[in-house]
Amino acid sequence: MTSSPLNRTIRAVAVEFECSDAARLAKCAGRAGREFCRLWVAVALFFAGIGQGVAQNSALAAEPALRRAAQFLVSQQDLATGSISLPNRNETAVTSLSILALGALGHQPGDPTPEGMAMRRALDSVLARNVQQPDGYFGQKDYSRMYGHGITTLMLAEMLGMGADADQDRRIREQCRKAVNLIERAQRVAKIEHHRGGWRYTPEDASSDLSVTVWQVMALRAAKNAGVEVAQESLENVVDYIKRLYQEGPVLEGGVKSGGFGYQNKGIEISTTAEGLLALQVCGQYQAPETLAAAERLFSEGLRSEERWFFYTSYYYAQGMYQRGGKYAEHARKTVAEVLLPLQQQDGSWEQGGGDGREAGKVYATCMAILSLAVKNHFLPIYQR
Repeated sequence: MTSSPLNRTIRAVAVEFECSDAARLAKCAGRAGREFCRLWVAVALFFAGIGQGVAQNSALAAEPALRRAAQFLVSQQDLATGSISLPNRNETAVTSLSILALGALGHQPGDPTPEGMAMRRALDSVLARNVQQPDGYFGQKDYSRMYGHGITTLMLAEMLGMGADADQDRRIREQCRKAVNLIERAQRVAKIEHHRGGWRYTPEDASSDLSVTVWQVMALRAAKNAGVEVAQESLENVVDYIKRLYQEGPVLEGGVKSGGFGYQNKGIEISTTAEGLLALQVCGQYQAPETLAAAERLFSEGLRSEERWFFYTSYYYAQGMYQRGGKYAEHARKTVAEVLLPLQQQDGSWEQGGGDGREAGKVYATCMAILSLAVKNHFLPIYQR
């Protein structure tokens, strides 16, 4: 299904009414139901506008910024290779992030639009013969290590069934399966108890850290959601690992408990607390004491552009708090928009903020900003609540 105004409207209404899979709903809507959809969409939007004050919310205020950001990503594509990244800088991983970012805005590889065609070319660049190693590893060619492998596996899992054609769908599934197998093998490397269940820089690493681990969690969960076989033991072991990094924080006003997570050891950081919050919820730990306390800590602390890993933190903060729902989701949505929107550049990109934006470049920062601002869309299944 193309990205016509009607089809984009169908997607928007699906989001407003909490459709469990808005992107695939829009993709599968057939011509036979088109006239019915027109009437349904018009009525739904009328009542949604009355009941929710749609025109007033900040999500709509962010839409022009997100459109310009998507245009920026498309403009950065190397038409010869299909990659969307800075040359020789983690090309596979950042290209995968670009695909995820465009997907979070409702674009698909089969759309006959600049964004859709860019996604198709970008997917082909990731699926190229010499990118994934024979053992399934994506992090070697572009030196992105297990960070990049997790990001790329997550992207492939999210794109399952959304390829531009049957051949691309087949390649996505084959390479995703191999990538998932590598993640599970890397988790089974012998480690001491403190590191058991997590991942670090290479598949053979005998230590773990939360930053690398969360990308693998997201990839495994997305793959499982898409029907790829994932051992339940893998998810159970990583939950145990993340909980070992938890530490209680100060008691907040009203006697509310707070807490957070450390990078490799106990010691609360905003970035790792946001990572842990999202990862536990993705694994189904919505009411775990660690989850509840981490959400309280983030609600109390907020988000600042001075954070060392600002774009990285904003992504996990937005996604984790959205999963928590209620006042946490609403507070995070407003906070992220207030902090991120003023930092957007004239060309639609982001680069200012914490160290990760300057070090990783405009494409990376823009992808993370899009994924942070577009959280309520939940066009990508992994980000649905």
